[in-house]
Amino acid sequence: MSTTEDFIYVRERRLPYPTFDADNHMYENRDALTKFIPKEYEGIIKYVEVKGKTKLAIRDLITDYIPNPTFARVGVPGGFGQDVTKGGDGVHRTAGDPAGGKRVRAMPSLDAFFDPEPRLALMKDMGIDRTILWPTLANAVEERVADDPDAACTIVHAFNQWMHEHWSFAYADAIFATPIISLSVLDRAIAELEFVAERGARIFLMRSTAVPTWKGRRSFALPEFDPFWERVQELGLVVGMHTGDAGYGRYLNEWEGRGALETRAFQTNGSPAFQVLASEKSPLIDSMASIIGHGLALRFPGLRFMPVEYPSTWIRPFVQKLRRTYEESPVLFDEDPFETFKRAVYIHIFHEADPKGLLDLGLSADRLMFGSDFPHPEGMEDPLAYVDIVAELPADQQALIMGGAAAQALGVAA
Repeated sequence: MSTTEDFIYVRERRLPYPTFDADNHMYENRDALTKFIPKEYEGIIKYVEVKGKTKLAIRDLITDYIPNPTFARVGVPGGFGQDVTKGGDGVHRTAGDPAGGKRVRAMPSLDAFFDPEPRLALMKDMGIDRTILWPTLANAVEERVADDPDAACTIVHAFNQWMHEHWSFAYADAIFATPIISLSVLDRAIAELEFVAERGARIFLMRSTAVPTWKGRRSFALPEFDPFWERVQELGLVVGMHTGDAGYGRYLNEWEGRGALETRAFQTNGSPAFQVLASEKSPLIDSMASIIGHGLALRFPGLRFMPVEYPSTWIRPFVQKLRRTYEESPVLFDEDPFETFKRAVYIHIFHEADPKGLLDLGLSADRLMFGSDFPHPEGMEDPLAYVDIVAELPADQQALIMGGAAAQALGVAA
């Protein structure tokens, strides 16, 4: 065992196959969103002091979506207690109580949370060969400039410049950082795609929600965006769809009598009792429905989508809906939608306690990926502990879930 004093993991654990964690996070350095902002947008992103605490202000409006944007101290990895390998049930709590009543310990951030060289060393110590690295702070931005698509594209491009300079998009062929692409302005989205592809990106991050454009919000799967998707298919990049602020908080906010942008990731957002009883509103389900129902995955059968860090409770009901709908109304589809789903989607089985059950459902191990969400408190303290969950599967299926599927998706050698 090894420890950083705040979290414990099995040191230098070696599995009999390459490992690939599909969900790791960076904590952004303070200049991540500001260093490359052009002069005409100077000040659109600011750090401000409020009652002795540093906050992020976007267009002079303070956002608490990420309450501690400097990440000087953070919740310990796995601190919310959701990790199924440690007895958690894998369920995200309400927005007001993500830790299920537990008090989450805080720790000083490590250099490995901010910088590539120490991160790679920590990965090797943990036994992780490769990882996909997702933003944390940057997830707060797009929704807060939804009424100004050009500003969204400008901030995204500045962030991608920083990410490429600081992390690269394929550090040591082991850390694959995910630049962001906003489809808010189509021509700029295509230019951004070319920018990241030329610099070695294998995957990019796109929000799982309708795109806020100058013509209003609309699905990214509508034919008007086909020039972008045609180029994505040609380049072979994976479409990452990580959980984040999809703007769906506005539906709860209406019932709570709150402002449209008062959505906070880890703070009370009104009445937890109301929120656990309210209807489920899933931007991921809507995104999957659009990819299939609007025909995007048929028009471009080479596209590969990767939804990440959505608790795996969404998978079974959605598969059942696909099968039931096709059985009842096959005329709606040009292809069995479950077959479309299986071909087009790589699934992060986040906190999934029964991967065999997903295989029995008809899903294939070469589309299922483990991912720890390290170092976030809603993730895992010891990422490769998930090997205990897949231990009863055949060795080839274990190898796919623990690394082979992600390597296949990104086109890297096993």
